[in-house]
Amino acid sequence: MTQPPNEHALRVLVTTPYLEPGGAVDRTLREAGLETVFARRADREATGQALTECVRDVAGIIAGTDAFTAEVIEAAPGLKVFGRCGVGYDNIDVAAATRRGVAVTITPGSNRISVAEHVLALMLNCARRIPQNLAAVRDGGWTQESGRELHGTTLGVVGLGSIGKTVARAALALGMRVVAHDPRLDEDFLTETGVKARPLDGVLAAADFLTLHLSLDDTTRHLIDATALRRMKPGAYLINTARGGVVDEEALADAIEAGRLAGAALDVVEHEPLRSGSRLRALDSVLVTAHIGAATVEARARSGDMAARQVIDLLTGRTPDHLVNPEYAHTAHTAGAR
Repeated sequence: MTQPPNEHALRVLVTTPYLEPGGAVDRTLREAGLETVFARRADREATGQALTECVRDVAGIIAGTDAFTAEVIEAAPGLKVFGRCGVGYDNIDVAAATRRGVAVTITPGSNRISVAEHVLALMLNCARRIPQNLAAVRDGGWTQESGRELHGTTLGVVGLGSIGKTVARAALALGMRVVAHDPRLDEDFLTETGVKARPLDGVLAAADFLTLHLSLDDTTRHLIDATALRRMKPGAYLINTARGGVVDEEALADAIEAGRLAGAALDVVEHEPLRSGSRLRALDSVLVTAHIGAATVEARARSGDMAARQVIDLLTGRTPDHLVNPEYAHTAHTAGAR
C-alpha cells in the first residue's frame, strides 16, 4: 500500500535514469521516512524543468551521470548529501559540494563484476572481429578471416582497483599474462596472483590488450595521448571502460588510421553520446558501446541500494561508508554554527 506524502519528511531527489518510482530504491527511501521525487533526464525533458529547479527543496540526491555543477549545488540550500550510483564522480563539483557542507558518496564494488565481464566481451569481440563478421554475414557474405586467441597474450591493466583486479583474475583464468600499473599497488594481490607490477611505459610496451580502470581528474585526463599510444606495442588493442577523458580520441584515431594499433573498444567517450562527426564512427576496427559496462540488472540493483542507504545514513545522523569528501563535515559544522 502506497504511503501518503509526509509534509515534514526530508525530500530525496532521484535523477538516476534506471531507477523507477515504486522500485526497490524508492521503497527503501520511503520506508526510512523520506519523501522521494523523481527528476530523471527524460522526466525533466517532459516537464521542461531545469535541474536547478528540481534541487531547490531537497536534502539528498540519488545521482546518475547528470552534471551537478556549482550552480546546481548553490540552487539547493537544503542539500546535505549526494548518493552517486557508481564509482565515478567527475560529474559532481566536489569542491563546490564541500564548500557547502554537502557529503558526496559513491558505490564502489557494486558494478565490479558487470564492468569486468564487459571488458572480457570487448576483448573477445576485438580479437575475433565478431561485430564485423556478423555484419558481413547479415550482408550476404561468408568470410572466415583469422582472429587471435587471448590465451598466451599479455593484458596490461592501468588502474588496479576493484574492477582492475577482477579483470586481471579473469584474464589469468583465460591463460593471459597480466602486467599492471597503479600508484598504490596491492602487494598482497600481486603475490597471490602473480600479476607483475611495471611502470606505465612498461605496461604500454608489453600489452597486447591494454585496459583502463582509472578515475578522471587533472592527473589522468588524456593520460593515453599521442605519446602514450606511440609507446604501445604495434598491433595492440586499447579497451576503455573507465572515463572517456582518459583517452585523447583524436590521437587514438590517428594511431589506428596509421596502422600502429589494431583497434580499440570503448564503452566511454569524452562527450557522450558519441558525436555524429567523431572520426571514431568511421573506423571499422573501433567498437563503441553506449556506456553499458555497469548496465546489468544486478549491478544497478546493488548500486541503487548502496546509494540509497548512504543517503539514509547521512540524513539520519550516521556516517556513510564511502565518502569522497570527508572534509565536508567541518564545513557543514561551521555553517551550522553560524
